[in-house]
Amino acid sequence: MNRILDINWQIVTEEMHEKGYAIIPKLISSEQCTELIIEYNNPNSYRKTVVMERYRFGLGEYKYFNYPLPNLIQNIRESVYPKLVPIANVWMKVLNIPTIFPQTHQQLLKQCNDNNQTKATVLILKYGKSGHNTLHQDLYGDVYFPIQTVLFLNEPDEDFTGGEFVLTQQTPRAQSKATVLKPRKGDMLIFTTNFRPIKGSKGYYRVNMKHGVSEIHSGERHTLGIIFHDALS
Repeated sequence: MNRILDINWQIVTEEMHEKGYAIIPKLISSEQCTELIIEYNNPNSYRKTVVMERYRFGLGEYKYFNYPLPNLIQNIRESVYPKLVPIANVWMKVLNIPTIFPQTHQQLLKQCNDNNQTKATVLILKYGKSGHNTLHQDLYGDVYFPIQTVLFLNEPDEDFTGGEFVLTQQTPRAQSKATVLKPRKGDMLIFTTNFRPIKGSKGYYRVNMKHGVSEIHSGERHTLGIIFHDALS
């Protein structure tokens, strides 16, 4: 995607190191958002449907895509991943974790496949009134990439109210910190999957991160999550 090439990735990198998230405005068009929402009702596109209430994940529904992924999603997944690898590898280095992520997404998927993680993790989520998503992390197996993205397919305060994106940061021996975000239709949020480093007086230390969605008060909210590693099931 040409739009991805136009992004100032240096600024994104700085924001990820500083805050653990970055928002890319208007990555996809309103028409592309609508197409993805319409595709939600096509059963041939998905391998698995999860009703969140059954598992106490919240209230709503999401569907995992089948391979091959739609071209738009495949292009974003393959194009964004290499831009995030340097960030992830810096995090591993400063936290003294002996992991180096490969430069291409295909190489990451090979690592997943070698670990029997072969199922697509890209998912589309749908919430109605009172819908919400409890705080969680998207890991899916021993091989996981520590950064992921989500595309916002509806306009807040027009298509729905409430439904803010929530990030929590659990600092050791301290109270948790919550960040509440309200991206607009077509925006992409990049954020840390499960932890990130923070620099303290004695060097870097690890803080755990979780994410979720606050309660929807009215309307419908759709998002599309792009996770870069594959799943065991």
